[in-house]
Amino acid sequence: MSESLSDLADAVSSLERRVSDVIFDAVRAQLRDDEANEAHELERRLAKVRRSLQKAEGLLRGYVGD
Repeated sequence: MSESLSDLADAVSSLERRVSDVIFDAVRAQLRDDEANEAHELERRLAKVRRSLQKAEGLLRGYVGD
């Protein structure tokens, strides 16, 4: 395997941070009432993606828990 699990975990963490940035953009759009319904749905979906990425990072790093 050319990439270590730690490297993969770092990449997943980086992706999670990018998703978080997009979530904040969606929340700002909701506050401006710019397409609030679409922004709210996007925020909900991205929050699920973010949680999944956090779990994946934890698994790659060997964390034990839910």
